Amino acid sequence: MTSTDASCRLEQGAEGSVLSLAGSWRLARLAELDAALRGARAGARSLRVPVALDGSALAEIDTAAALLVWRHLVEAGAPAADVALRGFGGAQARIVELVRERLPLLQAVAPRPPRGPIGQLGASSLGALSLLRGHVDFFGRVSVELARVVARPAVLRGRELAAQFAQVCVSAIPVVALVSFLIGLVIAYLLGLQAEQYGANIFVVDGVALGLAREFSPLIVAIIVAGRSGAAFTAQLGTMKLTEEIDAIRALGLSAEQVLVVPRVLALVLSLPLLVFVGDVMGTMGAMVIAERMLDITPSTFLNRLHDALAPRHFVIGLAKAPAFALLIAVIGCRMGLSVSRDTRSIGINTTSTVVQSIVVVILLDALFAVLLQELEL
Repeated sequence: MTSTDASCRLEQGAEGSVLSLAGSWRLARLAELDAALRGARAGARSLRVPVALDGSALAEIDTAAALLVWRHLVEAGAPAADVALRGFGGAQARIVELVRERLPLLQAVAPRPPRGPIGQLGASSLGALSLLRGHVDFFGRVSVELARVVARPAVLRGRELAAQFAQVCVSAIPVVALVSFLIGLVIAYLLGLQAEQYGANIFVVDGVALGLAREFSPLIVAIIVAGRSGAAFTAQLGTMKLTEEIDAIRALGLSAEQVLVVPRVLALVLSLPLLVFVGDVMGTMGAMVIAERMLDITPSTFLNRLHDALAPRHFVIGLAKAPAFALLIAVIGCRMGLSVSRDTRSIGINTTSTVVQSIVVVILLDALFAVLLQELEL
């Protein structure tokens, strides 16, 4: 099979197969060279061993053309390591040998053909399982470091813990208070529209109190923290890995999990119940404002009904969810930060992934709590 400046011929006999190359094999003619190689292989389903590659009539060849030749030989069933070279000049032989040595790596990064729907589903499932396994492994390592802190409190870095607490808790109070106030206001308004039709205005207090304390406040605050602190953990640790600060910590014989992860995890676990409490108070205040203006429920009447309608267990359940949410958000955020690759693009990808994973996990865990508490009749 020939082209204008290049040709190839495949000969198969009792002594094996010989692929002969002739002319100029360069990147600019790669499409024609590929067609020539396919034409040469068209009559042969497989190559007879031993296989030889003959370059006696070859004028020139570059790495792109050499890679194309090796890939066709491998597709035809001839392992690159078993192919003998014949008649190549010194420079040509070095190029062909270099590509043969790098062939496993080049095949690993070669673009794969598009998968079908089943293939995509399988690849996504394997990716999700690998991600889950990584999170579980990291959670185990963090648990070991937390156990060390319990056994030897002196290993805990107090300054880092205080700095992280200020960042994830104190500085988050304004946004949590504002969002919770507006959420309480909206919930009371929507419930009030329905309750007014039946003259059951006072029961708006029951719905707002139960919904905020038990479900809405922990869930909303956890989502805010996931988008704020979880993403911050990933960006901070990812940047530290990119600048090799984490490598420096490990070179000093220190545990990166103990130095960087444990203070963040503890700070978030301690902060989230406090932020949920702020959310409960501000959400109730928002509902109180709407109740007075829309339903003619005075603040004193609202608080008296709140005292009667909200059992302490609902408030405690809402606060008890917070540490569980915080632990998962912190673990996901830190693990995604430490798994950043050595490029800035990876930081953005992992930060986005942290927010999505944290929100999904918080919602799933909240649903699990709802089912479990329903079975326990709490």
